[in-house]
Amino acid sequence: MNQLLLIIALIVIVENASAFTFVRQASPPKCTPRCTNDGKNQPRVVYSDGKRSIIGPLFMGRAAAVRAATKGKTDAKKAKTNASYGKKIIMAVKQGGSASPDANKQLADLIVQAKRNNVPVDNINRAIKRASESNTADFSESTFEAYGFGGASFIINVLSDNANRASADVKSAINKNNGKVAESGSVLFLYDRKGKAEVDVVLDEEALMDAAIEAGCDDMELVEGDEEGTSIVYTDPKELGIMAEALKSMGHEPKSTLVYVSKAPVEVDEEDFEKNMKIVDALEELDDVDSVEHNMSN
Repeated sequence: MNQLLLIIALIVIVENASAFTFVRQASPPKCTPRCTNDGKNQPRVVYSDGKRSIIGPLFMGRAAAVRAATKGKTDAKKAKTNASYGKKIIMAVKQGGSASPDANKQLADLIVQAKRNNVPVDNINRAIKRASESNTADFSESTFEAYGFGGASFIINVLSDNANRASADVKSAINKNNGKVAESGSVLFLYDRKGKAEVDVVLDEEALMDAAIEAGCDDMELVEGDEEGTSIVYTDPKELGIMAEALKSMGHEPKSTLVYVSKAPVEVDEEDFEKNMKIVDALEELDDVDSVEHNMSN
């Protein structure tokens, strides 16, 4: 009986085959990848079939680009630090009249600071040797002040062997990025001069206070570092060396320097922040600029 029903069904299908339409599904359009850029220096891949484009991140390329950019910034910062201490050591030797740390306290203090900031010993020795050569230029320090966007202000610390060149370059970098060069003293009074000691750990405030008191440091402020997992201690400039010794007694190797710290930090919107950082970046790219400080809290 079942076989009979199957035969009848087959006969019906054959006799009515023209009523059925078999459609083969079309293959998806072939997409051709090509590399492009999203305008923010982020590599992308665009897949195009001639009618549409699908944009997706170029994962491996982007990761490599991020790593390269991070390494580039780290290397540039390290080179800037090494060059800065080289100039300061030359100044200290010439001003102190001796290339011996035993006879030149300013030089001795700078060598300690340079080592704490990971400046190679070879770089330190080369700078001392250069300072003794007659054809080595004299370096001098100067400070420039400027205004940015959204109430931001800048202190630009310069260390140069050519004051006229440094002044022209600094003013050009500010003006090209739509900042405004300020008159001397119009910005500086909004900042305090502080000693800054930075370590690559999160410090315990109570333990730090005990070590500071033991070392004889009366003025200190502990804040989070610019990078995750770091700490910054601000102190009176005259007590920076004492604070550094206190941190060493806790088992840390601080990076120490003198900085200007804003008395009244301001928070600017995202657009103004980006504009202000363009000014900072342009200034920090100058060889004669030692550091740039600002009053932005974000």
